[in-house]
Amino acid sequence: MSYSIDEMAPCDWDSVRTIYEEGIATGDATFETAAPDWEKWDSSHLREARLVARSDGEVLGWAALSRVSERCVYAGVAEVSVYVGKTQQGRGIGGALLEALIVESERSEVWTLQAGIFPENYSSIVIHKKHGFREVGFRKRLGKLNGIWRDVLLLERRSAITGLG
Repeated sequence: MSYSIDEMAPCDWDSVRTIYEEGIATGDATFETAAPDWEKWDSSHLREARLVARSDGEVLGWAALSRVSERCVYAGVAEVSVYVGKTQQGRGIGGALLEALIVESERSEVWTLQAGIFPENYSSIVIHKKHGFREVGFRKRLGKLNGIWRDVLLLERRSAITGLG
């Protein structure tokens, strides 16, 4: 199957939300328990790096960045989100989205990408490490999801462009 990586458009939101809800349903993708509406999602993600993987007009997955802080010293630090539709997993789409997201982040002068991943989400950890992320921390019992304490592995990638890699 061939697919392209394109800029996400507001008209992609229904498909993006559906894929996000599939990730939420796994219980291993996010602490979120419901997808937000478009306005909330739009306001919480950077405009410069919003991508979808698309084949024949169908959105197969998406990736985006969100700020980790409003403080100016963290202007170049962003959190990564990558989601692939459950019927599309295992085809390299997540890696392709992450690779394209890295390129877009560097164009936008983001020097550090971070990802908080549940240790049970092994495939996400593998994809991130393949794309230059390294483990920088393990947060034990960081938060509760559906009444169960969850650990989070913290990974980061420093941009080679800044010389911080």
